[in-house]
Amino acid sequence: MRVNQPARIELPGQVVLVFQGGGALGAYQLGVYQAMDEAGIQPDWVIGTSIGAINAALIAGNPPERRFRRLAEFWNQVTDRTRLDVPAAWPGWDKIFSKWMIIGGGIEGFFQPNPASWLGPLARLGVDRASYYLIAPLRDTLCSLVDFDLLNAGNPRLTVGAVHACTGAMRYFDSRDQRLNASHIMSSGALPPAFPAVRIDGEPYWDGGVYSNTPVEVVLDDKPRKSSVIFSVQVWNPIGPEPESIWQISERQKDIQYASRTDSHIARQQQIHRLRHVIRELVNRLPEAERASSEVQALAAWGCQTTMRMIKLAAPRLEGDDQLKDIDFTPAGIASRQRAGYEAAMRAIAARPWEAPMDPVEGLTVYNADEYITGERRV
Repeated sequence: MRVNQPARIELPGQVVLVFQGGGALGAYQLGVYQAMDEAGIQPDWVIGTSIGAINAALIAGNPPERRFRRLAEFWNQVTDRTRLDVPAAWPGWDKIFSKWMIIGGGIEGFFQPNPASWLGPLARLGVDRASYYLIAPLRDTLCSLVDFDLLNAGNPRLTVGAVHACTGAMRYFDSRDQRLNASHIMSSGALPPAFPAVRIDGEPYWDGGVYSNTPVEVVLDDKPRKSSVIFSVQVWNPIGPEPESIWQISERQKDIQYASRTDSHIARQQQIHRLRHVIRELVNRLPEAERASSEVQALAAWGCQTTMRMIKLAAPRLEGDDQLKDIDFTPAGIASRQRAGYEAAMRAIAARPWEAPMDPVEGLTVYNADEYITGERRV
């Protein structure tokens, strides 16, 4: 446990941390939080989907001085240390062996094979039993690492996304509005058909990544609106080289699918927030007598003066990545992604983009972390 926490940095608005889902790729988020913690930046609100929901719960469910340690404990626990000595002429086979061991045997403290799945894909097991794996071990892990009383205290606020297995509707479970427990976190990570649906109030829910894996819209659509500095941590990168094989095509397909059209969503939100600021400016130009009318006040409610500064941290492609990179729980894989997240976040924090002036008409400004090197903006 860290005895002396660094002095908290005050940013221009609430600090929001948004985590994508992506299995082992979530180790990148561990590195991002490590950098924020060391810099004295603590979130006021954490939003996550799938593995991002688990990381978010570990942050919200622990006091600041214990958060990184708990995150590291979780990732240490799920790291696969199965070793296979292979000849130097066969590089990468140790990772392949590890992935197949996980596919066959699961991960201790996370998920385990479901014997019922051996009855075949047509067996009618029910939505909360029809899966290749069971996630009961994850419940025990969460309960051992997360203080749910603290998690529900609202500092920071926690939101996790899941999709209803029958209606297909996305739902965000929010500690501001209801008490959350391990089932809410697990439902956000119940990716079918690997994992079974998790019932909340009797209704079945799956991994929110099935619908939207990048829950930035939650903070941008929140009411009441608040000025925010948003660290959007993306573990799937939609930009990549042209694939040349079926294996590479499968990886690119996953990257694009789970990146969830982040850029287009953000572009649309920029348009919306610009319009809100335009409405505010137009209302301010009206005579005071007209501004006081109920009709104008109703229209003015669509405007706002909040500012949103989004810092995008996108995980890079690592050597040896393939379509199974999201189950690369090897020590080297976890360490590489943690290091990448830490370095990217440190560069972004050193650049202090939240201090850059904003056009008064613009409501949402986006900063890409890979545009910063040693605190200098790359031209």
